[in-house]
Amino acid sequence: MDPKTLRYILKRLVLGVFTVWVVITLTFFIMHAVPGGPFLSEKAVSPAAQAAMEAKYGLDKPLLVQYGTYLSDVVQFRFGPSLKQRGRMVIDIITDGMRVSAKLGIMAALLALALGVVLGSVAALRRNTILDRIIMIITTAFVSMPSFIMGSLLLVAFAIKIPLFPANGATAGGLVLPVITLMLYPMSYITRLTRSSMLDVLGQDYIRTAKAKGVTRWKIIFGHALKNALIPVITYFGPMLAYIVTGSLVVEQIFAVPGIGRAFVQSIINRDYMLIMGTTIVLASLIVIMNLVSDIMYKIVDPRINLE
Repeated sequence: MDPKTLRYILKRLVLGVFTVWVVITLTFFIMHAVPGGPFLSEKAVSPAAQAAMEAKYGLDKPLLVQYGTYLSDVVQFRFGPSLKQRGRMVIDIITDGMRVSAKLGIMAALLALALGVVLGSVAALRRNTILDRIIMIITTAFVSMPSFIMGSLLLVAFAIKIPLFPANGATAGGLVLPVITLMLYPMSYITRLTRSSMLDVLGQDYIRTAKAKGVTRWKIIFGHALKNALIPVITYFGPMLAYIVTGSLVVEQIFAVPGIGRAFVQSIINRDYMLIMGTTIVLASLIVIMNLVSDIMYKIVDPRINLE
């Protein structure tokens, strides 16, 4: 790895750590600024018992002291115990949820990438034909439709009206509809991105030169055009994967998927400060890492690119 690329990666790592710290700080103080607390909804709890519970979890200390203690714990990769799920550590809840969310996200991302590249390439090679127009109309509709509406429609259509798949994401086959729901938007975006990139590449001088030299059509498409057209797609893929995992909050709620998104929503409802903070750190770190990986892949695909 050349020194310039290494310097760029180090700069991005420092910036990533700073970004995660800003997210932690904002989330911490905003959550504590909201009126109420995690134990106010507890039934038949006396003020003395509530004070004892707050003392147990360190919530009776000054806010800046709590903030400093939490930052110290985070550096040591300790997120503390859940305030609502008694007896469970936050890291265990996040780990269990991430296993499901990661499986869901990876399947949706790979399907979106494969179908998006194929459909985008077909649309570019069949430009201004009926097939191209159909692909563009369908992808425009999917890009315009929010995931919670698409998920609800798929749930009603294929789990209730025509019970092909279970509505519960925790059962066998229950991930089919959530995967499709999460896949449709990025697949449509990749399709449109691939099409525009392919059309731009196919109009370049080196493509016309290859045609003039008698290079076969398939070699031009797969050896030259598609490789260069995929550079913007690769740039998008890293953030897309993070978006799918972090953006599955509503989808996991709709299909009752026991992932990190559902756990995060429940932690907000229950004011489980420890779980909110731990989940926020993991999701923010995931986005930062995926963006960095995307930039590195960008450099690998086209070594001519100067990351600095």
